[in-house]
Amino acid sequence: MDQKHTEAVARKIYQANARRDRFKPLRGDDEPGSLGEAYDIQDALYRIMQTEGNSGPLAGHKIAATSPDIQKLCGVDQPVYGSIFAGTIHRTPHVANRADFIRLGVEFEIALEFGEDVPMSAAPFDAAAISRFVKSAMPAFELIEDRNADYSDLDAKSILTDRCWCGGVVLGEPIYNWQRIDLGNLAGDVTLNGEPLESGNTGNALGHPLNGLAWIANHLAGRGGLLQAGEIVMTGSALKTRFPDRGDSYTYTVDNLGAVALQIK
Repeated sequence: MDQKHTEAVARKIYQANARRDRFKPLRGDDEPGSLGEAYDIQDALYRIMQTEGNSGPLAGHKIAATSPDIQKLCGVDQPVYGSIFAGTIHRTPHVANRADFIRLGVEFEIALEFGEDVPMSAAPFDAAAISRFVKSAMPAFELIEDRNADYSDLDAKSILTDRCWCGGVVLGEPIYNWQRIDLGNLAGDVTLNGEPLESGNTGNALGHPLNGLAWIANHLAGRGGLLQAGEIVMTGSALKTRFPDRGDSYTYTVDNLGAVALQIK
């Protein structure tokens, strides 16, 4: 796929979001031939969004498809990457308007904040190497915009071209002495409208949040990207995605990290 076609496909995705069209996988001439081509489309979409959208600059990163089941569903054998815009980063407690989304999903994650720029020339990184750049950790929600996708007809390349479906994040209070905490083995509990809903463990996402962080660092290093001080990284969902109704209120509490709260209006 040449650059002109790449940019044309990105423009179609941007316009489909603006029209609030239902998500459709890329097919025919618009289908990326590889993950690399899909990321080229994603990059082109982000350029359009930064110049024509209203979500501000890029200010964070996310990893998706971290579980084998989701990878199998989407037809890949590895996670996929997406960026987060500054205007979609919120702090707890947050009230989200369901009408702002075609279909809103909620995921339950650990977010990490960089305290200094990462020297990308030092890649490849492992969990230990990337950890020294992390300033804080916090529980977080990712707000998923799947545009009412048909989950029986999905592929990861199409999803990642459309921002990896990231509609925003909600961050808990940062914990700065996170090194004293075993981030890969923390119990997490979700309540819905004050009642227990589900429990999980932070290790459910790639075994440890720092593994997701290292994967993102290596992915960006391979594509000439940057990781900078102040940026937020969402490290993968530890629990299944939930699709809230108006009036719902979620709290995600992680041992030793505190809680993050979200209300849907």
